[in-house]
Amino acid sequence: MNTIVVPTYNEIENLRHALERIREVADSNHIQLHVLVVDDNSPDGTGDLADQLAIEMPDVSVLHRTAKEGLGKAYIAGFRHAMAQGADLLFEMDADLSHDAKYLPGFLKLIEGGADLVLGSRYVKGGGVENWPLSRRVISKGGSFYSRVILGLPYRDLTGGFKCFRRKVLETLDLDAIGASGYGFQIEMTYRTHQAGFKIEELPIVFTDRQVGESKMSGNIVTEAMLMVWRLRFSEPQARVAR
Repeated sequence: MNTIVVPTYNEIENLRHALERIREVADSNHIQLHVLVVDDNSPDGTGDLADQLAIEMPDVSVLHRTAKEGLGKAYIAGFRHAMAQGADLLFEMDADLSHDAKYLPGFLKLIEGGADLVLGSRYVKGGGVENWPLSRRVISKGGSFYSRVILGLPYRDLTGGFKCFRRKVLETLDLDAIGASGYGFQIEMTYRTHQAGFKIEELPIVFTDRQVGESKMSGNIVTEAMLMVWRLRFSEPQARVAR
């Protein structure tokens, strides 16, 4: 089973459109995709809408969490739930329509070619961003460059949140040891996957900024990621898998 984990917090205006788009792409490409919505007790009613959509759409299920604990915690809860339900491939994807479902077949093609983790990359040839102000572009691209240099990684986009993992990657990593709760989670997961010796590839994507709702980015999230990179740099190395 291929499962897309979609964390939500106050995404009531976007969620239906996002799930319908995923369904459209899955149907037109004849691929099986299950969507797991992980809602952190959204006060705007996103969780209730997700339950309604799960009734309407048989390929959707919902995991309700009691509080907002950050992106990383939501994803880890979603991964564990999806694997318990038999997921073999696990995607990360935003609910705000910034990640276009049209790229999903491309992720699957790279996985079929031997990749263990595929990163949707804005900063390789063919990738890009749309509708971002200069300040946001500088923070994003600068954050990836900063992390690449400190951690010695070859990947161009370390802060993106459109990904696909093989199950064996998540089973190998110590998910309890993942410390980042915000967007630093994306850097940490890629770094630990690289340390473990898994094959990582980048897929060019164009990221389009949300049209509705508020971004979850904040100064605290940026600071957490900057400090977390140094913690990773001097952490114990992840045991490598035999290939």
